[in-house]
Amino acid sequence: MDNDDMKGDDGKPAMPKGTAEISAISKTGYKLLKKERVDEAMECFDCILKQDENNNYALVGMGDAYRKKGAFDKALEHYQRCLEHFPDNSYALFGIADCYRTLNRHDKAIEVWEKYLLHDGQNITVLTRVANAYRKVHDFKNAKKVFLKVLELENDNHYAIIGLGHLYYDFKEYSDALACWERMLELTRENIDIRVLTSIGNCHRKMKNFDLGAPYFERVLKREADNFYAAFGLADCYRGMSQQSMALVYWNQILMQDPRNRVILTRAGDAYRTLGDLEKAQEYYERAMNIEYDIYAVFGLALIAKIQKRYGDAAISLQRLSQQDARNHRICIEFADCMLKMGERRRAIEILEDFQRKGIRNPQVAEMFDKI
Repeated sequence: MDNDDMKGDDGKPAMPKGTAEISAISKTGYKLLKKERVDEAMECFDCILKQDENNNYALVGMGDAYRKKGAFDKALEHYQRCLEHFPDNSYALFGIADCYRTLNRHDKAIEVWEKYLLHDGQNITVLTRVANAYRKVHDFKNAKKVFLKVLELENDNHYAIIGLGHLYYDFKEYSDALACWERMLELTRENIDIRVLTSIGNCHRKMKNFDLGAPYFERVLKREADNFYAAFGLADCYRGMSQQSMALVYWNQILMQDPRNRVILTRAGDAYRTLGDLEKAQEYYERAMNIEYDIYAVFGLALIAKIQKRYGDAAISLQRLSQQDARNHRICIEFADCMLKMGERRRAIEILEDFQRKGIRNPQVAEMFDKI
């Protein structure tokens, strides 16, 4: 029996007359869903529900159809109707959890995935989704446990290795994250995903192994010359290696594509300032400030004023910044140093004492305090 045999004179599915026809129309509906012919699939499921309003296949099929359309409320309604009559229907549970996942309601998704796993505890697809949901709600312990369970079932499961890499990175366990990404590099050596290369580069960057991270970003840029993440990572590696001229090549490359990127403008301003090109540095800081107030741009302008021995102007800016970001040791040190250069030793001591009274232990602040 093909699709046309089950249609009435109006072109819509004919009303089923028995179990065999209901089953056939249901199968047709699911085939249509796979082909993304969602409206036609819905006609099939609707036809069944008119005959049998609690048919589990049709309710799940209608839920899947609404989910494909992005009508999640309607999808949830149909899945839940199915569960009222068939509480253990794994397809309905899967659909509900996937709706919540798409809606970023990860706590709710986890509840439903856990129910699903009671019936199918070794479903790798579901396990990886549960682990990712735990990662989204910052539950490191459970996310790690479930990812590792997946890897017990399937040692080289890419989704679990990638998920673990992201998890470790999110929680600043960069060496463990690096091990995951290097494992992915081994597994995909013939068809390496650019994101694996940038992830390895970022782990090295976070661990301050800038010389080790840079080659990975360079490999990405050879494949995608305008890749933002690789250009940013490479610029930041050169910055970390104190190669400001090379960093500027990539900061400016990004700015050619995104001239109103405030973060990059301040980074480029910092590089020009470090190289002694104060005019260019000021231009970039002011461009950033023209987009939106930026604390780092104000700090950069204050440092320029200080270099130019305009200590009064610098002190005014640094005092305001210290009020906005009272725990920033760099602002504290520069503000105190500004006071010293103006002959205000007592005021410099007060600034350092105020910072230390906040309970912040910073060796640079302590060292400066001991010196004066």
